[in-house]
Amino acid sequence: MVKICKQEFGLDAIEFVSGMFASREPAYVAQLIKAAQDNSVVIHLIMVDGYGSLGDARKERQDKAVELHRGWVDIAADMGCLSVRTNWQGYKEGTEKDPQALTEFINRSVPAFAALAEYGAKKKVNVIIENHGGPSYYPEALVRLMKAVDNPCFGTLPDFGNFPADIDRYQAVAMMMPYAKAVSAKCYDFGEDGKETRLDYERLMKIVVDDAGYHGYIGIEYEGDRLSEYDGVKACKKLLLSLM
Repeated sequence: MVKICKQEFGLDAIEFVSGMFASREPAYVAQLIKAAQDNSVVIHLIMVDGYGSLGDARKERQDKAVELHRGWVDIAADMGCLSVRTNWQGYKEGTEKDPQALTEFINRSVPAFAALAEYGAKKKVNVIIENHGGPSYYPEALVRLMKAVDNPCFGTLPDFGNFPADIDRYQAVAMMMPYAKAVSAKCYDFGEDGKETRLDYERLMKIVVDDAGYHGYIGIEYEGDRLSEYDGVKACKKLLLSLM
């Protein structure tokens, strides 16, 4: 994976998803670290999926989720990552539309994220949330959680594509950016002029860079079906470079 990142795409940073790991044993992690060093690639972050709900209403399950995510923070620290991306789960369907249920969900999520962010701070690893389902789709809810946890190592990962139809994605990204530790440039298709056909990338990048002053890594995530995965990534990279 690391070699492809460098040699095929000419990129000097990579993001991993927890499901990509064949093992979490130290020997395997050491192999990934060596591959990154050999190819002069930074392992930017790890996206963690399937390791428990940090907003679970059952405290024992919430505590277990914190414990499991701490293991990924340890791995991220060993790999030199800046962040671990978590999912904000543990809600019932429709929570984001029910003010009382949303407040309860936010309140019970705070201790878990606060504990994980505190642990991340000790390891110099940010703990971040992507707009990736349920209440996390809604920036107002995310901002409330950010303010409640109030830890500089706790932040967001705005994904350009992950918003439902009732959300203004441009306003939502702008609301998430003050807390952003990473950005995901989701893309779907490109016209003959090289521009993304579904998203106004010029407007999005103005929000990210000019308005928010973000100068960190921007991840490329191609989810289209017309181009190959490789061609989609290359097209997105070309577009981003054209907007620098």
